[in-house]
Amino acid sequence: MLDYISIGVFIDGGYYAKINRALKARDRSIIRVRSLFDYISSEIAMQEGVNMSDCQITEAHYFRGRFRVKEAYDKHLLYNERKFEDSLIENDVVFHYKHLREIDHDGVTEVVEKGVDVWFALEAYELATFRHFDYVVLITGDADHQMLVRKLKALKIKTILLTWNLTDVDTTSTMLRDEAGQHWELSLIVDNNPQLRNMLLYKLREPAVTPLGDNF
Repeated sequence: MLDYISIGVFIDGGYYAKINRALKARDRSIIRVRSLFDYISSEIAMQEGVNMSDCQITEAHYFRGRFRVKEAYDKHLLYNERKFEDSLIENDVVFHYKHLREIDHDGVTEVVEKGVDVWFALEAYELATFRHFDYVVLITGDADHQMLVRKLKALKIKTILLTWNLTDVDTTSTMLRDEAGQHWELSLIVDNNPQLRNMLLYKLREPAVTPLGDNF
């Protein structure tokens, strides 16, 4: 049994945003960042047989592509972007952004996010190597991260894949799920635990500023 458990959390921002958009559309809810982190710490503490005070998230990182300020302003995204960043800052989450690009294909605009998945994997592996995390929690469903999980396991780091499968959210990659040491599918967990659901989700009381502003 470990005396103190150090946890690193790495959030795929695009995936996380899709979860919150689906939750908003379903019942006007979004995930409480603090409650999610407390749940992660408490579950790992229980597994390791230690007090929660001895099992802490020592670093959390969020990766996302985002528009330049003028594009975000034109799309009415700035308010919700800053609002969400406030919640990250309040919970000591380090955010990592790369600019999105818009490409026109025969009159159809496509938003392109380049390099974020690679950055996610490199940063997670490098920090895991130097910080010596006991656990790494990956909030993503992307098959591209299968090799990251394999590399973390080679470092003898316990790896947890945390997902929340909902309508309009990409299905979790089977290869990624099979590679991970543990897979926590929160949509199934909260369906069987209304108390946990109420803890993890915040019910929005007012309408969104604009449908385009859903950037959580």
